[in-house]
Amino acid sequence: MEKDSIIIVSGGMDSITLLYEYKERIALGVSFDYGSNHNAREIPFAHRHCEHLGIEHITINLAFMPRFLKSSLLDGAGAIPEGHYAEDNMKSTVVPFRNGIMLSIATGIAESRGLKYVMMANHGGDHAIYPDCTTEFVEAMSKATKAGTFPGIEILAPYTGITKTDIARRGDKLGIDYSKTWSCYKGGEHHCGKCGTCIERIEALRDAGIFDNTVYD
Repeated sequence: MEKDSIIIVSGGMDSITLLYEYKERIALGVSFDYGSNHNAREIPFAHRHCEHLGIEHITINLAFMPRFLKSSLLDGAGAIPEGHYAEDNMKSTVVPFRNGIMLSIATGIAESRGLKYVMMANHGGDHAIYPDCTTEFVEAMSKATKAGTFPGIEILAPYTGITKTDIARRGDKLGIDYSKTWSCYKGGEHHCGKCGTCIERIEALRDAGIFDNTVYD
């Protein structure tokens, strides 16, 4: 299969699953260090999995984001609320237009490298809290990248309509060890087990019938 795509790979469950599922067509994995609490914990996993698959991996520093954008994700571990994503306080973890910023940069790289697609691993459970993970956003962004590049680069987001549990089932079939991924927004030595993304991880693995060998505090 032709290597025609870039993937935005964080090192979390979703993007690592997408990496393995579409490995035959991915030419480059791109991670973004945007100053979040957990970037230092998750990016090494992104690099490790890309290296394992023989896929080039780069990390791009977005140091301007904590200076100019407001989010509890950028304000230290103590600012991260605990509880389920369904709770209103989780909206504080939104980094304004994060996916739009990252997709724009990845699109420029894709065009420079002669690639046709940029992949992202947003999923159906993200929609309620993150506006830049919705079907409407993906379609609008893809329309913009297609119109704004000579080769008509498109955004591929195949997990937009499925759940994290669905993703976990796919990853299990692919043989992915999810303990070699990172989810926790607090970015401590171990997963906290209490923040929204930890709870989502726990529930997804449980509902998929996968033994959770993640270390939680």
